[in-house]
Amino acid sequence: MQRMIAPEISTWPEADPHLLGSVCDDCGATVFPVQELCPRCSGPSMTETELPRRGTLIAWTTQGFLPGAPYLGDETPKTFEPFGVGLVQLGDVIRVEGRLTENDPTNLEFGMDVELTMVPLGTDAEGTEVLTFAFQPV
Repeated sequence: MQRMIAPEISTWPEADPHLLGSVCDDCGATVFPVQELCPRCSGPSMTETELPRRGTLIAWTTQGFLPGAPYLGDETPKTFEPFGVGLVQLGDVIRVEGRLTENDPTNLEFGMDVELTMVPLGTDAEGTEVLTFAFQPV
């Protein structure tokens, strides 16, 4: 059995899931995740939207240490493996920060195409595998 870390942020378990954001009906700002009020104009007219699945890697780094609480991964300081984190431009819509499936700097390039995927993060207290979103090179 699997579940998303935050079910409201995506259309998973669809075969080709999308992240869910909001678009302000007043000023056109797009945000992720879904928000009730616009951070640009403070307007309450937000409409939920599916964000593009593919994008461009704008910036990246490698997370070289175990994240602190409330991190839900199963790793310990001894078993932790570094992972990539990137800023991804999704179409001309929005930039989203997220985990990368690649952590080797020699395999990452600024401007490379990436696509949304879901990856295992850990297992919850009930034994369910917890997934999170990530971006993988195309």
